[in-house]
Amino acid sequence: MRYKTLGSDFYARNRKNVINEIPENAILILTSEDEYPRSGDTTHPFRQNSNLLYLCGIDQEETTLVLAPWHPNPSYREILFIKNPSPEMVVWYGHRLSKEETSAISGIKTVIFNEDFEAVLHDVMMNSQYVYLHLPENPRLKITFPTQEIRFSEKLKCEYPLHQYRRIAPILYPLRAVKQAEELTALKKACDITQKAFLKAIKEVKPGKYEYEIEAELIGEMIRNGASGHSFAPIVASGADTCILHYIKNDKIMQDGDLLLMDFGAEYANYAGDATRTMPVNGKFSPRQKEVYQAVCDIYKATIPLFKPGMTIHKINDFVFKKMDEALIKLGLYTREDVLNQNPEKPLFKRYFMHNTSHFIGMDVHDVGQRDWTFQPGMILSCEPGIYIAEEGIGVRIETDVVVAENPIDLMTEMPLEIEEIETLMKNAHS
Repeated sequence: MRYKTLGSDFYARNRKNVINEIPENAILILTSEDEYPRSGDTTHPFRQNSNLLYLCGIDQEETTLVLAPWHPNPSYREILFIKNPSPEMVVWYGHRLSKEETSAISGIKTVIFNEDFEAVLHDVMMNSQYVYLHLPENPRLKITFPTQEIRFSEKLKCEYPLHQYRRIAPILYPLRAVKQAEELTALKKACDITQKAFLKAIKEVKPGKYEYEIEAELIGEMIRNGASGHSFAPIVASGADTCILHYIKNDKIMQDGDLLLMDFGAEYANYAGDATRTMPVNGKFSPRQKEVYQAVCDIYKATIPLFKPGMTIHKINDFVFKKMDEALIKLGLYTREDVLNQNPEKPLFKRYFMHNTSHFIGMDVHDVGQRDWTFQPGMILSCEPGIYIAEEGIGVRIETDVVVAENPIDLMTEMPLEIEEIETLMKNAHS
């Protein structure tokens, strides 16, 4: 395994916190993610269900967690179902967890092979009234295909229609949003690897190279330092494509005089780093590029101290939107009179800053959490202002990950930020 698990005590604590929030005679069932086919008999790399990971730490396909804390049989109050690591399976796919290994990671004593799932499930269902299940609850995500969670939910409701089914997300998501010490350690490691990847990649940036050559430097350094890979599809965008927010082709030749925007992050122990830096391809910002970069940098530095308990993403946005108007007026993109006459439903700054300033970060790079949630100590969010002037082919974004505290903690202070730092680093790399 590339990483140390967060410890059985961590997972046991999480299960206890969830159980404390559900009523008597209730059970919780979580399934693993699917293995998605790629072609023939191959699959895409497996990524475990974050909610299941949070409660048991088992990073393996075909896993099911059942919590039935009021079951009359104590051995059925916490159960993990795993695939049977038969000799034939091991020959084809390598090591799979034994019952003993599964117990050691999760702290769950009862581990049963999947062959016995239906029989045990029936017993558990007959001793329960409420059934808590999970389906993704993200306002920006609409699932259009039957995932494992959806299929299991439909099957259970069909076979046991008289039970009362409830959503676990309103209980589980607020718990996941506040990071514990073990999670902060994993996230700091993910951010440290992200910084190392940037410092390696920026030294290779120069005119005439392909964007994907820089992407290769990023992934190489991530893997070298123990990451499982990228926490999301990396953006390595040069020239006009710095203004494309989710550009991931990364297939152009970088041109002299252009900017390069890299939005990327390492995943370590299933926790996501997320950073963005923008630099001149030739190592020297033009006067206009410098103006735009400094405007974003000033907003970025003014915003990080706001990530304190009691704030919300909406409040962060309100602050940044006002700062953005001031910056864009100073850059000559519109006037104060234009602002006074603008359509309030379509503010002028949105032409040059289209996204929000922040999102929650954790096991998922866009982690659970809503824009109106009040910040609590231990939450981690991105800070990522940007200015995108499509007509000039200039896009600048700067991003880091911040721990909410009375004195907010920037997890990537080692990543060069100032214009002089970036230009000096690039000059030294090619001298």
